[in-house]
Amino acid sequence: MLERSDFTEISWLRWAAESPEDAKVLIMGVPFDNAVSLNKGAAKAPDHLRRLSVDLSDTTDEFRPIRSDLIYDFGDMRSELSWEKYFKDVEAAAFEMMTHDRFCLFLGGDHSVTIPLHKAFGRYFHGKRIGIIHFDAHYDLCPQYDGHPWSHACTEARALEGVVTGDDLSFVGVRVAEESELQLIKEHPGIMTITAENAYDMGAADVAEKLIARYAGYDAVYLTLDIDALDPAYAPGTGTPVSGGLNPIDLIRILRSLLAALPIQAMDIVEVAPPLDVNDITSWAALRIIHEVFSFWSR
Repeated sequence: MLERSDFTEISWLRWAAESPEDAKVLIMGVPFDNAVSLNKGAAKAPDHLRRLSVDLSDTTDEFRPIRSDLIYDFGDMRSELSWEKYFKDVEAAAFEMMTHDRFCLFLGGDHSVTIPLHKAFGRYFHGKRIGIIHFDAHYDLCPQYDGHPWSHACTEARALEGVVTGDDLSFVGVRVAEESELQLIKEHPGIMTITAENAYDMGAADVAEKLIARYAGYDAVYLTLDIDALDPAYAPGTGTPVSGGLNPIDLIRILRSLLAALPIQAMDIVEVAPPLDVNDITSWAALRIIHEVFSFWSR
């Protein structure tokens, strides 16, 4: 069940539309972090991001004003004692959001919440050519992790079970892998990887160009962004940080290019963990990304 946050009314207020039909961007929080393998805290992110967002500028670094009727925030998915029921509820709510035919932005939560979000995306665009672009330090391709198939380390392993094929799945920023993930990649040779080191060598423009070429002709693309794709220097407040990651300006440039060139219909930002953060550095990095999405849809 969706639950309106105390901060929903005050955070995005100056950009809020009166109804989903009047908005261009729909937002839903998924404050769940029971699937983490190291440190918790991501369940606090949706409300914390809303709280901080009152201090966002009215324009982005391209000095484009954010339109006043841009977003509609549905609030958060209320937690459930049953993990299975919660994921089913998240999938149903996300699917209902997508029926409004607007850009959907989801705020996690750990990366396991993307499992039901991917399923909703696959159902809504059934029969269409869909793809997934996954920004992360990790592949999240484990068949199981810690004995569970819904771990945050299993996100894209579940997506390969009926949502997309390997030919439709790309990773950006990866710099570690489990042996079971490498085996799964062998079984799905169409998976494309641009490691963090690749991205550093290529530059943001070439990374974006490679992704745009891969997804040319697709009907819909889902972009999932684990904040640990960024180097921990820029995003220390996350559960499983890995050194040697992307820098924020490259990530923003890649995102800006993808939004402009590809049919990205939905996106999530996950693994922001405010209790683990330093001076809200990680939350502000996530809000900078959100601000870029707002800027694009204000055109």
